[in-house]
Amino acid sequence: MTVTTDELFEIEQPLPEWAKRPIAVFDLETTGLDHKTARIVTACAALLNPDGSVNGPDVEWLANPGIPIPAEATAVHGITDEIAASRGLDLGTVVADIVKTLQGYFDKGIPVVAYNAPYDFTILRQHAEDFNVDWPENPSPIIDPLVLDKKLDQYRSGKRRLEVVAAHYKVKLDDAHNATADAIAAGHIAQALAVKFPGELDLELAVLHDNQIAWSRQQDESFAKFMIGINPDFKPIFGWPEKPRT
Repeated sequence: MTVTTDELFEIEQPLPEWAKRPIAVFDLETTGLDHKTARIVTACAALLNPDGSVNGPDVEWLANPGIPIPAEATAVHGITDEIAASRGLDLGTVVADIVKTLQGYFDKGIPVVAYNAPYDFTILRQHAEDFNVDWPENPSPIIDPLVLDKKLDQYRSGKRRLEVVAAHYKVKLDDAHNATADAIAAGHIAQALAVKFPGELDLELAVLHDNQIAWSRQQDESFAKFMIGINPDFKPIFGWPEKPRT
């Protein structure tokens, strides 16, 4: 599956060095939002060329999560218990394969793009712990278009859901909450940000990764301050690209 963004890549202007090379993209669809209880249902990891095209075949997984898929989750990603049970692979096998795939990208210095990275990486790490799969101590480099968009265009009003931000950057997303479509759209948003903010993002990948740790913390602290004003009992959990083990 290829999602094209022809107009975006017709723009000729300087780009950050990392945007001139292939990037990896990664997304999970799960049974829920809590990393302590959610289980992976589908996942995608793929390489994108600098022009946004998919580099080689998509790598997509369908797992049997081993627990009932709530109706509200099925309504989002379309996978039922019956589909997962009949066509899904063993969850532990899927987890090991995803971690191996991502580690292969990291070992080559290829950045992995994940929109709202703490969601995907925290759930995947929790799975790795559950299935005794070796987990990289500091997975990097990672690029999180959500963190970058909030930092570089922080005063823009409106929500920052993937489909909203994709529309803002004129990135095509026809099948939101499909793991492959979401992963590729996240990669295209990262590339669109590189086009729009070439100077700000022309950083070594290690520096960009570390900057996102700080930027995410600032953004989470701002959100926590807002939430505590509404609910004094609100307990923020900080961390990027993974939330801490609890």
